Amino acid sequence: MKIKFLGAAQTVTGSKHLLMPDDGKKILLDCGFYQGRGADTDGMNRVFNFDPKEIDYLILSHAHIDHCGNIPNLVKQGFRGPIICTPATKDLCKIMLLDSAHIQESDVRYINKRRMKKGEDLLKPIYTIKDVEACLPLLVGVKYNTEYEVYENLKVTFTDSGHILGSAGVNIQIKEEGITKKLFFSGDIGRYNGSILKDPQIFPQADYIITESTYGDRLHSDGTFSEQQLFDVVYNTCITKKGKIIIPAFSLGRTQELVYALDKMEHKKMLPRINVYVDSPLSVNATNIMRSHPECFNKEIIEYMKTDSNPFGFDNLIYIQDVNDSKNLNELKDPCIIISASGMADAGRIKHHLANNISNPNNTILIVGYAEPNSLGGKLRKGNKVVKIFGVEHDVKAEVIILDSFSAHGDYKEMIKYLDCQNKQKVKQLFLVHGEYDVQMSYKEKLTAAGFQHISIPAQNEVVEIN
Repeated sequence: MKIKFLGAAQTVTGSKHLLMPDDGKKILLDCGFYQGRGADTDGMNRVFNFDPKEIDYLILSHAHIDHCGNIPNLVKQGFRGPIICTPATKDLCKIMLLDSAHIQESDVRYINKRRMKKGEDLLKPIYTIKDVEACLPLLVGVKYNTEYEVYENLKVTFTDSGHILGSAGVNIQIKEEGITKKLFFSGDIGRYNGSILKDPQIFPQADYIITESTYGDRLHSDGTFSEQQLFDVVYNTCITKKGKIIIPAFSLGRTQELVYALDKMEHKKMLPRINVYVDSPLSVNATNIMRSHPECFNKEIIEYMKTDSNPFGFDNLIYIQDVNDSKNLNELKDPCIIISASGMADAGRIKHHLANNISNPNNTILIVGYAEPNSLGGKLRKGNKVVKIFGVEHDVKAEVIILDSFSAHGDYKEMIKYLDCQNKQKVKQLFLVHGEYDVQMSYKEKLTAAGFQHISIPAQNEVVEIN
């Protein structure tokens, strides 16, 4: 069997890995969008470095756009096989991909207005809502811990990875010449002792492991501390400075974590009487889907729901879907909190909110998770004093605060804890993906110290043969 590392190789986004067993089948693990790569992003997403028509099966770890976002383009270019995932991932993909198509169509219309005035060629979205609708019937939901026969020589079992609703570690058994090889793909690894989701689940012994490494060089503070930090930011910005808090947050996972934290503050009568706006149609839909999958919730939130049946809603929380209501937020003078997608601030309504608020020193830009270094969010994380939004330069005068403790990605101790269920002597090879190269090198040292051997960091398009 051969493995070709097509994406998220020595970088974080664009997750794609191709399995090529000896029987001639081709199995794709994830089909994600590259994000935050500047002018190169469009071309990297638009053109595959393989023929989609040759792919027989797609196995999907979870519904974040950097893992599922290019599925409609894959189908548009000829893929017709099943897309195998968990039931919650299946539900979420419907809204995530439709939202991605809507953003592309809206952004292209906005950009083309300027290009038309300049006499430049007009752009087309990578895919449209119609393309998304064509791929949805291919989604197949398989419950956690249920062995599923993909075809005669390949079986898959999903185990809960605790990253977002429906996220899974992918346990694959491939039979070649009468010998069964066991391969594990982590997808993204979640947090332990999180506020909403269950802890990452132990997984069966594997011969070969493909694992993420996003935060392979850092540790997060615990959730209790992060909620106190969030309260401090709210008080200092909204009460002391009378400013606004702008939070770029992924619509799925991060937004619900923030809303739940604010809900608990409100429940304890700690939250100041300010409005909290969740400005994202996708966040509204994702929150509704999350409510419909309580089987993924941990004991803490189940217990909390006995006294507050709606952990994602309180009196001063306003979910916004209509674009005109979103635009009206720019006219607000009162202190408030605006949570909007995307988390890397490279698309969607958050760019408009940043453009309108980033130069006011009374405001705070709160970064609550990973952002690709070249994305707008990444530049704010790095402390850039001037950033471009929609081609216009803006002075960054608002305070930029980073709270990584709200991240849905495990830190290096949590990732090693997740892998520690394995007999290290039986793992023949461990591949690090989904991380920046310098971070992966640091994580490799930590894994080696923890007893893992034969660790490699594949480059993009590198092919590895498993004997």
